[in-house]
Amino acid sequence: MTELQLIRVTCPRQRVARAIADEAVETRAAACANIEGPMASTYRWKGVVEQAFEFILWLKAPAENFAKIEAIVKQHHPYDVPAIVALGCTQVNTAYQTWVEDNTDTD
Repeated sequence: MTELQLIRVTCPRQRVARAIADEAVETRAAACANIEGPMASTYRWKGVVEQAFEFILWLKAPAENFAKIEAIVKQHHPYDVPAIVALGCTQVNTAYQTWVEDNTDTD
């Protein structure tokens, strides 16, 4: 079985998250995308503490597709340093695992 990941990307606007989600699913890099938010973020950028509202994009994908998804994010994302964090799935029900594998392509 393929190792699955939940890939979390914070986006400044919903349309950015949607563009990334659409391309990731259309190209079969990810099987599914969810967008949450807005949510409040606090972070340090260039020595200054900033606050902003952002959207969280969740992508469900095989671990082998992380590089593909990273490239898609970099193409659509306006941040110099977008947060792209992958969390390994330690347990996944068999039917969902199969569905993700059937709806993605890996290298």
